[in-house]
Amino acid sequence: MIRGFEFPSDEIDRRVARYKKTEHCLRAESIVASSQVKVDQELDPQVSTTRTRLRIGLLMESMKVPIWVRELLERIHDSDYARVELVVLNASAATTPSFLGKLRARWRQLPSIIIRRVLWGLYNAIDRRRAEYRDAFTPAECGPLLWQVPRIEVTPLSKGFSDYIIEPDLDAIRAYQIDVFLRLGFQTLRGKILTLPQYGVWSHYPGDNLLNRGGPAGFWEVFYRWPETGSILQILTDDLDGGRLICRSVSCTDATSLIRSKSRMYWKTLSFVPRKLEELHRDGPGDFFRRLDELNRHPVLYSNRLFTAPSNWVLLRLLVRTIWEKLRSMARDRLFFDQWILLLRSSHGLSTSMWRFKQVIPPKDRFWADPHLVHRGGKYYVFVEEYIYRRRRGRISCMEVNSDGAWQQPYPVLERDYHLSYPFVFEYGDRFYMLPETSARRTVELYESVDFPGKWELRAILMEGVKAFDSTLLFHGGRWWLFCNVVTAAGASSWDELFLFHADSPFSSSWQPHPMNPIVSDASCARPAGKLFEYGGCLYRPSQNCTTRYGYGFNISEVCVLNEREYSERVVTSAYPNWDRHLLGTHSFNFADGLTVGDALRRRRRWF
Repeated sequence: MIRGFEFPSDEIDRRVARYKKTEHCLRAESIVASSQVKVDQELDPQVSTTRTRLRIGLLMESMKVPIWVRELLERIHDSDYARVELVVLNASAATTPSFLGKLRARWRQLPSIIIRRVLWGLYNAIDRRRAEYRDAFTPAECGPLLWQVPRIEVTPLSKGFSDYIIEPDLDAIRAYQIDVFLRLGFQTLRGKILTLPQYGVWSHYPGDNLLNRGGPAGFWEVFYRWPETGSILQILTDDLDGGRLICRSVSCTDATSLIRSKSRMYWKTLSFVPRKLEELHRDGPGDFFRRLDELNRHPVLYSNRLFTAPSNWVLLRLLVRTIWEKLRSMARDRLFFDQWILLLRSSHGLSTSMWRFKQVIPPKDRFWADPHLVHRGGKYYVFVEEYIYRRRRGRISCMEVNSDGAWQQPYPVLERDYHLSYPFVFEYGDRFYMLPETSARRTVELYESVDFPGKWELRAILMEGVKAFDSTLLFHGGRWWLFCNVVTAAGASSWDELFLFHADSPFSSSWQPHPMNPIVSDASCARPAGKLFEYGGCLYRPSQNCTTRYGYGFNISEVCVLNEREYSERVVTSAYPNWDRHLLGTHSFNFADGLTVGDALRRRRRWF
């Protein structure tokens, strides 16, 4: 028995094997959003723990769905805040004409259709071969998952690109008293079905409706090389352009691969519905919809064109460009390589002119990145990720820098049989501690210095079973705060979503998730880029800008509100690699007592 559902034994075995094979991140999601009712009880003892689970309905084309949808449904199925009570299937989808049937109906367009198929086939063959990704669109069967859920087949009335569910079918659906319908199929829904569920029909929109309305999903962002690809979750209304926004997120567009760009976006998107359903269940409809009213209080104008399916000429241009870029990339990789280097600047205060920084360039067999520093005894100790290419993993090394800016070669201080990076170092109780990134091991590990700076020992494991990146600690308001990017679905990007946790000790193994997690869902300003610092009476957080490419630039964001219920920040300034034509990115920023450090991605010749 699994949460009130009986499964055949072979189905249980299949699901367990599948989780192990794909490294599904339900443990991460449980850490990120676990015990939310318990958290609320600690903050407000009046919160009830007996609230009835939300009744969910699914609007689907068939029981065969993309695998990202299957994993979304599994999260709802395994939750304690919602349960699927009804599946509404589009009967007309089963009678969709075959490809040959479409050709007979449109025989005058036969040459154009054949050319289109050939172009798409060639592009997909090249794209899928050259890209490393987890395909979000692999067909998956969700019949066994929903085998006890009642099903209703409806034949909607189709008008253009809209579907209307007719009254007899609405009467049958109404009897199930659904709280939220999830649109996972059908065309654009209109009519009474939108007001039938108590809390509306929720629908993903794979794009930023401020910049791109129409389709296909993710295509035009890649074709036009837009640095960002948006995605939203909304409540549908009869106003085709006026859906009620629930949440919005921004990913990096991978202009070199459509399938990789789309897959990363959809793997992240699958977390939107479970998070917001849990939030609705936890906080109640009053608080939930008050926040939505605030989110939707401004009018939104859209002035771009309505995007439609690409023409054959557009597909040909994309195909030729992809082939040309592949050849150019092969030639470039034989002549050049990209290497992270360090930036140093010694001054009386915070250095803000990037062109003044001294470039510290490593040997060609490694890179240095993620500098964090400690000032002790008149000397600076800069801890860095040292990645040696032939070993294919990073270690933590220390570079000593004098007050006049003279530096010595780094030497290793912490090495494991798994990748280490982002050596966040802090002082607590007259001892130094380090929080390196250990996402390869799916842990957040804290090390203590037993012989500074060269010897470190494991002190505590703060989290297990979570893929957390660039963990950054802050003591503020009498509590310890842990900022880190978390991947909650295998295949999603580590650049997009910032999560926040808090505890009463830096050694705690029970970090409480913030109720607003993720506190930032935007690849342009989510991932940590260094230690939080106070300047001019304000608290600032350095963050990476990972649109355009990983580590393209960094921001300084002012932390406006930080407490156990709320968090907000705003970007106040940004830096990009514009001061040197050889640089491609810059993604770290730290300073202490007259020394400012950072890093940059530099293109170097291989042979000369």
